[in-house]
Amino acid sequence: MKITSNAIFVFYGQPCSGKSTLAEATKREIYRLSGLSGPIIDGDVIRRIFKNQDYSKEGRIKNLNRISDISVYMANYNKLVFVSAVYPYQESRHYLENIHNPVIWVHLIYDGIRGREQYHVKDFDNPLEKDYKYQVEINTSKNEINECTKKICSFYRQISDLT
Repeated sequence: MKITSNAIFVFYGQPCSGKSTLAEATKREIYRLSGLSGPIIDGDVIRRIFKNQDYSKEGRIKNLNRISDISVYMANYNKLVFVSAVYPYQESRHYLENIHNPVIWVHLIYDGIRGREQYHVKDFDNPLEKDYKYQVEINTSKNEINECTKKICSFYRQISDLT
């Protein structure tokens, strides 16, 4: 069965792996290809709005569950929602998977240094889940933005009714 609408794209990985950049680029490309669009929900923006500066595991989970709730709400009114957030814990990823379908997980890896390494999550859980129906992994240190976007859109074409 192919995805028809109300999909949530989650761009996740360590800080500075390219989540926000690729969420924006993918949103533009999908709009160009199909006319479909939707909001981008950025984890850093949600932290600022709710004044959550707690980077402990509990603080991160609270922020991520809030992002998940907002994303599901927005998916009810939009064909697509794009999320840019670290999502290091399976608990938070499972939370979103359990309250919305479909979720398209785009795990980003970056091997270099871009800054904000002080916010890296040392106990990042296994990012790829056998239980997740829609997931793709992209190494942003080995691919340019447009290459990454093409890979994500190609994956989306395979699983959706986008022609």
